[in-house]
Amino acid sequence: MNAAIPKLIKSAYRKEPLPSILVTMGAVDAVIGGLGDRWSLFAFGLVTVGIAIGLRWWLLQQRPYPTESVNTPRYLPPSSSSSHQALPVLKVSKKRPRH
Repeated sequence: MNAAIPKLIKSAYRKEPLPSILVTMGAVDAVIGGLGDRWSLFAFGLVTVGIAIGLRWWLLQQRPYPTESVNTPRYLPPSSSSSHQALPVLKVSKKRPRH
């Protein structure tokens, strides 16, 4: 099994807990209803999944878009590395340290 899928599921549950729970409940109801020839439970599951997807879409629409550009910290200078001096070469000592 792909290792990214559990992380994706965990992050979805953390970001949107209510729609994620509704999708899970609806999917389980739809599977049980479809396999057990209970069409009302199958339909209820599909409607629940549809409502959860609609709720998630509505919640995403409520979030404001970031208007400012995010300033990330820079750890390296903006100039190219060719303009800087190279690091000195390390020499290995031939003496063995005593233990």
